[in-house]
Amino acid sequence: MSRTSIPIDTDTKDRLDEAKREDETWDEFLLRIVASTGDGMSPGALSDEEAEEALEIVREGRER
Repeated sequence: MSRTSIPIDTDTKDRLDEAKREDETWDEFLLRIVASTGDGMSPGALSDEEAEEALEIVREGRER
């Protein structure tokens, strides 16, 4: 199985660390999180304003 790295902000990593159970691997944790959200967001799940705010947060994170 291949491996990959995903760059994330320190704040995001801290939040993930808090949510991850001590007895699970990162793979198990991420699969649990993905499974709990279903197949992803449906189109229109966010208002235009909410979507723009989310994109701005992502852009700011990429600039760091």
